Amino acid sequence: MIVTAPRTGAARWPAVRPWLGVAVRLGLAAVWLFAGGSKVGDLAASGRAVNAYQVMSYDLAMVIGAALPFVELALGLLLLLGLATRLSAGVSVALLVVFVVGIVSAWTRGLAIDCGCFGTGGELAEGQSPSYLPEILRDLGFLAMAGFLLIWPRTPVSVDGWLTGNAFVEDEDE
Repeated sequence: MIVTAPRTGAARWPAVRPWLGVAVRLGLAAVWLFAGGSKVGDLAASGRAVNAYQVMSYDLAMVIGAALPFVELALGLLLLLGLATRLSAGVSVALLVVFVVGIVSAWTRGLAIDCGCFGTGGELAEGQSPSYLPEILRDLGFLAMAGFLLIWPRTPVSVDGWLTGNAFVEDEDE
């Protein structure tokens, strides 16, 4: 009879991390696909939501608002496939930092807006209160997910793994 010691948390990490990475990658993909999909049908409303932050000219806000859903959809598709995962995670980190800074800026300047993260957004009607803290905390959670993928981009069931010939990597030194 062979007796083995129970695996410690550190010993389990190499086996768990790739599969946690799959869950994080697919979760973040769902976030981007939902966010982009909720805005792509009304690009003008997306532009107005960006303009509500009052940090750039109206014309620039409209262009950024019209482009943003397509960037979000592209990130979602890349993450869903597991293609260019580290690059997608890096762009996600950058976008999420901009989003958090934008929400904090709106909050500190006393603007009453809906962030427009998952829909049209824009200025709130009189009497409505913004929900900045939950939006910031949510985006910080998404930022943590993107950071995880930035550090550990290799996951099973990914095009990245298939292209490199390493479909499953239990542990890596990246």
